[in-house]
Formats: sequence, C-alpha cells, structure tokens
Amino acid sequence: MNKVEGLIIDLDGTIYKGNEAIEGSKETIQFLREKEMKFVFLSNRGNISRRMCKQKLKEMGIDVNEEEILLTSSVAASYLKASYPKDAVWFLGGNGLKEELELENVTLAKQPERADWLLITLHEELTYHDLNLAFRAVRNGAKIMATNTDKIVPTADGESIDVAGIIAAIVATTEKEVDVVIGKPSSMMATAAVDTLGTSFEQCLVIGDSLASDISLGNLHGMQSALVLTGNNTIFDCKHSEWKPDFVWDSIENLQDWFILRENEEQKI
Repeated sequence: MNKVEGLIIDLDGTIYKGNEAIEGSKETIQFLREKEMKFVFLSNRGNISRRMCKQKLKEMGIDVNEEEILLTSSVAASYLKASYPKDAVWFLGGNGLKEELELENVTLAKQPERADWLLITLHEELTYHDLNLAFRAVRNGAKIMATNTDKIVPTADGESIDVAGIIAAIVATTEKEVDVVIGKPSSMMATAAVDTLGTSFEQCLVIGDSLASDISLGNLHGMQSALVLTGNNTIFDCKHSEWKPDFVWDSIENLQDWFILRENEEQKI
C-alpha cells in the first residue's frame, strides 16, 4: 500500500455511466487534488478525443487537464505515428478518433482501397456504407488495428454493445484477424499511463470496473488493482476470473477511505 505513488483510473463504469457521474466520483477527484495525489484517467474509449472527454467531465463538475486523460484514440494515434509514420490509415469511427489522428499528423487514406491500416473503434452512428468501406479497405490489403476489443460498455440506460461487435462484422466477412489491439490490458496503455505519471509499474494502483481490462492490466504489469462494483463486473465474477483484484470497492468513493488508511499506516512507520 505504501508503495503507491500514482493512480490509474478508468472512466466508463468507474467515474461515470453515459453522461451521468457516478455518486461520489466528483468528490473523490477533488479529494485527490487536495491530497496532491498523482492520477491519470486511462480509458478504452476510442470514439472520443481528449478534448471531448475533458468537456464531458467538466459538465459533470470534474475539472481535469487533457494531459491527465489517456484514451485508446490518443494512444492509437501516437502508436501509428511513431511505428508506421509513412502508412495511410482508414478509420471506422467518429470524429473523436479523427481528431486525435489529425493531432498526431497521421496520414489518412483518401480511399479505403489505398489504406495500409484499418483502425476500428466504437461507432455509435454506424451505417452500412461505413461498414462496407471498412470491409473494402481490408479486402484490398489493409491490416486491422482495434482501439480495444471490449464486448460491453456500461451506459446510463444499461449495457451496450462495444467495439467487439463491430470488429466481428469485419473479421467474419474478410476472414482476416485483428493484427494490433491498442486498449487495456496492453503494454502500450500501461506504459503510456506510467510515463504520464512519472512512476514505475510497481508504484501504481489501477482502479476500474472491468476484470478483463482494468484488473488484468494491473495483474499483467505488476501493479496493485481495485475493482469497483459500479460497472461491468460483480464481486461474484471475481471467483470465476483468472484476474484477481487486491481490493474490491462498492465505488470509487472508497478510494478516499483507502487513502486515509494509507496515511495512517505511513504515520505508524
């Protein structure tokens, strides 16, 4: 507990559901500010930009800097620019993903047939035309990259289909598999988070609602983890999962109790 110097905090199902803040999340972030605890939001959301995410949080009364937000849209854009600077990308997603790609000056293919990569994320306004253009990109040789492979995203009115459903349509029709997955629990997301925090893996605590993405991120990279029961998984799911959290909390609000306990332990030392 005393080793933790930085917090990696999920968004969907942890801080908010849909456009509604989860009870206690605003107060908890303010508490961390007062305690001067370093944290970064790390989300598998690829259909929005950091600017859009910041505005969404602001409307909930949570003020953050864009530098404190890491999304699969931004990490994917950085990865493409660094690893494949000359490749052209066709993307299946909304304006948020496009915004991050443009910020990194990633080359966007003018036609799907000329793309080196197809980048897939959640597309809430998906049409058959959009899907067919992505299909053509892969049929003409583009490799497939996905911002994440989550099956379900928690929303204000219940569970909703996530990126995996869109990936399935492309994979089933092209008979091609996904070549690169950016999102949690990948090392790309873990490294981006610790680099932003300026810590080591061992000094971080991951907090999120998903065993498959958040808790596995912690387990795979030597970080402590806390599962919150406000999103995808329940305490009963832990019994049947290979991914085991160090803590199970009712909500992000319990982070304040954890922090106070940590302070008390430090005083004893």
